[in-house]
Amino acid sequence: MHSYDSGLDKTAANYTPLSPLSLFARTAQVYPRRTAVIHGAMTYTWAEVYARSRRLASALQQRGIGEGDTVATMLPNVPAMNEAHFGVPMCGAVLNTLNTRLDAEAIAFMLDHGEAKVLLTDREFSPTVEKALALVKSKPLVIDVDDPAFVGGKRLGDTDYETFIAGGDAHFSWQLPADEWNAISLNYTSGTTGNPKGVVYHHRGAYLNAVSNMLSWGMPQHPVYLWTLPMFHCNGWCFPWTIAAAAGTNICLRRVEAQAIFDLIRAHKVTHYCGAPVVHNLLLNAPAAMKQGIAQSVNALVAGAAPPVAMIEGLEKMGFNLTHVYGLTETYGPAAVCAKHEDWNALPVEQRAELNGRQGVAYHLQEGMTVMDPETMQPVPHDGATMGEIMFRGNITMKGYLKNEKATQEAFAGGWFHSGDLAVMQPDGYVKIKDRSKDIIISGGENISSLEVEDALYRHPAVLAAAVVAMPDAKWGEVPCAFIELKDGMQPTEQEIIEHCRSRMARFKVPKQVVFGPLPKTSTGKIQKFVLRAKVKSASAIDP
Repeated sequence: MHSYDSGLDKTAANYTPLSPLSLFARTAQVYPRRTAVIHGAMTYTWAEVYARSRRLASALQQRGIGEGDTVATMLPNVPAMNEAHFGVPMCGAVLNTLNTRLDAEAIAFMLDHGEAKVLLTDREFSPTVEKALALVKSKPLVIDVDDPAFVGGKRLGDTDYETFIAGGDAHFSWQLPADEWNAISLNYTSGTTGNPKGVVYHHRGAYLNAVSNMLSWGMPQHPVYLWTLPMFHCNGWCFPWTIAAAAGTNICLRRVEAQAIFDLIRAHKVTHYCGAPVVHNLLLNAPAAMKQGIAQSVNALVAGAAPPVAMIEGLEKMGFNLTHVYGLTETYGPAAVCAKHEDWNALPVEQRAELNGRQGVAYHLQEGMTVMDPETMQPVPHDGATMGEIMFRGNITMKGYLKNEKATQEAFAGGWFHSGDLAVMQPDGYVKIKDRSKDIIISGGENISSLEVEDALYRHPAVLAAAVVAMPDAKWGEVPCAFIELKDGMQPTEQEIIEHCRSRMARFKVPKQVVFGPLPKTSTGKIQKFVLRAKVKSASAIDP
């Protein structure tokens, strides 16, 4: 034994498991009177959010919820959703934020697969949730969240959120996890098949990405953060925990609408927001009068498709500073950033856009990001031409896929997380994506599995063969385009095919265009999707 190891053990005095709950508790203690949450006329200080979250944890514990139990939410960006990010892990449970855009079948699958014991649900989603609850094998305790900003909707639970937490203790004595490797949240991703995979986050990763968001974005203390990004998406890229660490103010937003966003930016002097390209394009293309009166500098993160020249230039003219980040559900949201250099500012906007549109470098607290040959696991040269797969390793990488050991092992083969994205490494060490190796379509920041859409298409009696690829779209970045080979004598219309898909999946997954005709195939009968991708680049090439 080395002398440095003798008698120098971990104790309560020199070692504490990392958890974002520590960041939350610190802010509540240091800045109890600072405004933490604003939602319409509702305002809570950090002391009040801390007390409400403890009440939630206490009330859950009284219902028998504890370590390893799953608490699901079907909520928009409202105060209860923010509180769930603290109150649920405070009692040792795991938070599963459900995508509110999904259909009942998908929601039912997730509730069953994650073994949800409790479901917090907003009345706006009652039609979907009611259908989902009729499909689940084991019904969770349902708690309705009533929001003054939404009128209507059916009550599905035995109690409402405010009544539920009122029965909890505002001084609940919560504990940090005994092991920082314990799960803190569960996020489902469509991955590359129609079967969602449950991505498990741990306390350590959530803590480190919350801090890394601040470091890699250069976020100061006390930001005013507008929730344009859904909190259900990768736990809002970990920003509920980031804003707690920064003692900032959360401005809630139920629905992404240009007028509401600009009104809130003006009224509350918003300094930061995040979103997919569709959000930034919405603001950029809003009427000029709607944009007036914003005096402060606004910082924005964009993820998904690389920001084009027009977006960067347009947002700069509005006084918005755009930063490109990259990541996946499996990396807690963004785990890479296109870190900017001062000398880029002197370059023409086209060159700046090219530099800023790259996937960049690893986040401060992510150990590694590189591009490798997935077969040899050797790094590709920094030549901007040799293709490889983007890979991550470090603390900001998931624990694995819930109940899916095979997929977990495949994802972590060779000691790195395989992203599935094909890219090159440029001479300055920045990563640039060139293609998506597994045919995932990213539409408005949401993943769409081409295989899931194809499965729905094959259920139509007239379809002989089907292939779905990404089609560029000015608003959503990418949308599904379906190519269909019909059975002899069958002549369905494009609208009939679209309506067929709408009855089987969430609307955002439905093909926006359907092209009929023979599909290009290899000698073994495999559909050549690269040929179809080439076709969608030219509107004239995809005339039926």
